[in-house]
Amino acid sequence: LAGPAPEPAAPAPTALQSAYALLVSVGVAISSLFIARNTPDDVYYVGKSVWVAERDIVPLNDFLFTENVAPAMGSQPPTPSIEVFAGALGRVLGIHGASATWYVLLPALAVLAILALWRLVHRWAPRRPVLAFSVAVAYLYLVAGADAALGTFHLPRLYEGKGMFVSAVIPLMWLYLTEWFDTRSRRSLLLVFALSVTAAGLTTTSAIILPMLVGAAGLAMLLVGRWKDALIGGVAALAYPIGAIVVSRLVLGGMNATGADDAFFDAEYTYRRTLLVGIVGVISGLALWCGPLLARRRTPALLAAGATLTMSVLLIPGVLEVLGDLSGISVVLWRVPWLLALPALIGLLCTVDVPSPAPLLRGAVGAVLAAAMVACFALWATPMWSPVSWVQTHDRPTWKLPQQRQKIAFWIKDQDRPDGLLLAPSVIMRTSLIVTSEVRVVLPRDFYLVEYDLNSDFAKDRLLLARFADGRIQPPKDEVATAVRRVGVGTICVYNGNRYARDTVVDLGFEEFAARKGPGAMTCYRPAG
Repeated sequence: LAGPAPEPAAPAPTALQSAYALLVSVGVAISSLFIARNTPDDVYYVGKSVWVAERDIVPLNDFLFTENVAPAMGSQPPTPSIEVFAGALGRVLGIHGASATWYVLLPALAVLAILALWRLVHRWAPRRPVLAFSVAVAYLYLVAGADAALGTFHLPRLYEGKGMFVSAVIPLMWLYLTEWFDTRSRRSLLLVFALSVTAAGLTTTSAIILPMLVGAAGLAMLLVGRWKDALIGGVAALAYPIGAIVVSRLVLGGMNATGADDAFFDAEYTYRRTLLVGIVGVISGLALWCGPLLARRRTPALLAAGATLTMSVLLIPGVLEVLGDLSGISVVLWRVPWLLALPALIGLLCTVDVPSPAPLLRGAVGAVLAAAMVACFALWATPMWSPVSWVQTHDRPTWKLPQQRQKIAFWIKDQDRPDGLLLAPSVIMRTSLIVTSEVRVVLPRDFYLVEYDLNSDFAKDRLLLARFADGRIQPPKDEVATAVRRVGVGTICVYNGNRYARDTVVDLGFEEFAARKGPGAMTCYRPAG
């Protein structure tokens, strides 16, 4: 098959279009300061940034349970570096690592993510790119709620590497591959490679999703005889992220997935979690399967077709199960829809052209479709700022933490504590490592204990103590005493309502040394004498 002749590049955006995209990106960046979605993973991502900012050290070993002593989590190859960058940024600016992440880095990432979306939409949209871009941004804001919805991985989690990967790297990779197949220029190939390096620095997920994306693009080019261009582009896009994983594991030892979620989501549930169901799911399906018909002709249409074909095959019942069995990465296969650049495809729906001699009527069709889609999102989806999306909105810039927990963690930090680990309610211990790396806690997050053998005393003692501090169980005093001794607890802080814990720690030889009034009334104890 003869390949298609290169199509002339899309018209450059006008000054007005560029100004509009920039204005939207700045508005999105500002809004990022006022919404907060507390996620359990922040203790790892932001906690590492805080460690780097406070200590000026990059922890290559475990920094959650130990002082950079125990082995790092086996399911986390040390290729992502965005958390270290955020911490270094805080160190250079002389501000808290969490402030550097949420007040400096997050708005900058928001601008980049929105501009990346604009560039892809402008390149792929055959007409009305501003309208398509506006619909794509509205989709991100209005369709969240579900824990895997793309809107949830935008502003609420953009500072996490995987959020920036799906929101910015994916659309840019499709853009740069489009430019490579159109122009075959060294510049576009260099951009593909540089972006792949960035992807590896953001998340290990890049080593899973990028091969699927590049495979989808390569398949489209192979169908028109562009096998050489597909091979070169694929090598440029995949050499670094895959090579980095392989080299890191050869140096540090075999990778295991014990630290990952054991849940597996089949094709039906993967679609339900990411593309959603109901009217919003129907719109997502139309964007997926109509994208090749709506995208600009030649390369964009071919690449959209490759993405559609690849995603359609992955959604065939049983395919994800086979991939999981063969690769051992079943725990993250629910992320396969990330390869689509779905917001851009959603926007393309309003670029449909209808035969009509009246230009006004043809433009009106796009406007009506855009308005109808946005109305559907507003009526039948959950917006990014909704409490159902686990998001709190504030009237001023805030850290992405429940404010009472944050105040309690700072209060504990300022106390004259003895040596040893802090035992406190689980949510406070998780918050504490985001506030400071200097207060070491018994259990940063129970999810991570699977890395260190759940049947070991190391894990059992921590789980028992955390549930004891939470008031979920009332273990015998001798079991608490043994766990306290083995773990090395120096400070115990519990809510005043946890009467059993307060009485028990006094019986164990601890004395009260600090008390906090409500809301969140709490008392702290240390060894007597």
